[in-house]
Amino acid sequence: MQTSVARMPGYVTVGPSGSVPVRVVTTLTLLAGAALAATSGAVHIHLWADEGYKSIPTIGPLFLFQGISGVVLALVLAASRRLLAALATAGFLVATIGGFLLSVYVGLFGFSDTLAAPWAGFSLAVEITGAVVLAGGSVLLFRGALRH
Repeated sequence: MQTSVARMPGYVTVGPSGSVPVRVVTTLTLLAGAALAATSGAVHIHLWADEGYKSIPTIGPLFLFQGISGVVLALVLAASRRLLAALATAGFLVATIGGFLLSVYVGLFGFSDTLAAPWAGFSLAVEITGAVVLAGGSVLLFRGALRH
């Protein structure tokens, strides 16, 4: 089946489709990804509020922004179950991983973090799992769109 450029905008608004089992699996996958994004957001809010990150110039406000954005994206994804929301949330998780690894290995805005930082391993595991789960959910959504 050939995908035309004119049909591409319609793909981003596609939701779960297909047989009942496929719709259930797609929905559960998206909800799991949303829960993982919300967890990442909650960890960053905790780090900002209780672990001293709020006092770090530039990084502090970014932690707060990441926390709030993760929770908001999770809510949008859970409520909409649309491809655009899944891709945006997966991209956000990948960018969060990238920012952390950049701060560990290169430094970011004059700040260097460590893999031994509080919640670092847990946060990385949640974000990697979330990105993978949402990639799978996005594939399911896109495949459903191609069938229609």
